[in-house]
Amino acid sequence: MAWHGVAGHDPIVERFRRAVSRNRLASTFLFVGPAGIGKRTFAVKLAQALLCQTNPEAALEPCGLCDSCQQVAAGTHPDLLRVAKPKDKSEIPIKLLIGDGERRMREGMCYDISLKPFMGGRRIAIIDDADLLNEEGANCLLKTLEEPPPRSVLILIGTSANKQYSTIRSRSQIVRFRPLPQDTVAQLLIEHQLIDDPATAARLAGYSDGSVQQALELADPALWTFRNDLLTRLTRPIFSGVRVAESTVAFVKEAGTDAPPRRARCRQLIGFAVEFYRQLLRTLAGSEPATDAELQTLIDRAVSNWPADEDRIAACLNRCLEALGHIDRNANQNTMLECWLDDLAAISAGHTPVSAGNGR
Repeated sequence: MAWHGVAGHDPIVERFRRAVSRNRLASTFLFVGPAGIGKRTFAVKLAQALLCQTNPEAALEPCGLCDSCQQVAAGTHPDLLRVAKPKDKSEIPIKLLIGDGERRMREGMCYDISLKPFMGGRRIAIIDDADLLNEEGANCLLKTLEEPPPRSVLILIGTSANKQYSTIRSRSQIVRFRPLPQDTVAQLLIEHQLIDDPATAARLAGYSDGSVQQALELADPALWTFRNDLLTRLTRPIFSGVRVAESTVAFVKEAGTDAPPRRARCRQLIGFAVEFYRQLLRTLAGSEPATDAELQTLIDRAVSNWPADEDRIAACLNRCLEALGHIDRNANQNTMLECWLDDLAAISAGHTPVSAGNGR
C-alpha cells in the first residue's frame, strides 16, 4: 500500500523512519532519480510528517488533519520553505537563495532556514530543480551545508548526483529513487484521472521508463501517429536518412519554442527507435512477440524486409542509445537528429556511418 499517496518507494520510507526513530536524521539530503517518479511528492510528505502536530516524528505518519499538516498541503506552512526555478528562467536565481541588492544575506532561503521554527518543530527547505543550480548558487549554499541550523532539514531534488556540484554532492546524504514499476505507473494514471482508459494507461506505462511524467508526455496522439511513420521507414533496410530527418526535425519543432519540450520529444522519438531495434533483435532470436500489437506488426514487416543480420541491427540499437546520451549535452538538436538518422540509414544499408560518436 502506498505511503500517503507515494507509491513505489517503501524502502526509502523505512530508511527515513529508522533514521528519525534513532534521532539520526541528517541535515541535508539529495534526492536523485528520473523526473516524474515521486521525488517531490515524497519530499513534501516527509516534511508533513516531520511537522505534524498530532503524531510523533518517529512514526513518520502525518495525520493530515492538524493545522500543520493542512498548511503543508496548502503550501502555507511558515516552517516549510520551497525554492524552484521560475518558468521564465533557465537557472535558479541567486536572489531566491540569498536575497538581492540591499537585502542580500538578509532574505532568501539560506537566511530563512536559519531562523527559529515558528511552530516549535523544525525548519525544512526543499530546493526543486537542483540540477539547475549554477556554480554561484551552489557556492551560496556552502555555509548552510557546512553549518546547518539546529532542527533544520534541507532537501535538494535532482535527476542525477553527477549533475550536482561537488560542494553539494559531498555534503549531502544521497537518496536514490528508482523508476516506478509499469503497473504502478498505469495505476497512478488511472487513480489520479490522468488517463481514462486502462488499456491506454498500460500502453503509456510500458514506454514510460517508470515515470508518470513521461507517460503523460507520451499521451499526445500526434506522437503515436508520427511514431508509426518513423518506424515504418525504419523497417526498410534502405531509406533516405535526409528525408526522414527533415520530417523528424519538423515534428520536434512542433513541440514548441522552448528547449525542454523539444528535448522531451527528441527523447521520445529516439526511445521509440530503441524499443523497435531491441524488439527486432528479440524476435530474430526467437523471443516472445511484443505486447504492443502495433509494434509487433512493424517488427514482422522488418523481419521480412531485413536480411538476417543481427550485427547490423545491434549497431543501429547502439547508435540510438548513443543519440539518447547526446540529448542533454547541449548538442544542436537539428544536427544531432540529422546525424543520427543518416547513420541509421547507412548502417541499415550495410555502409559505415560517418558521424557516429561525434555528437554534432
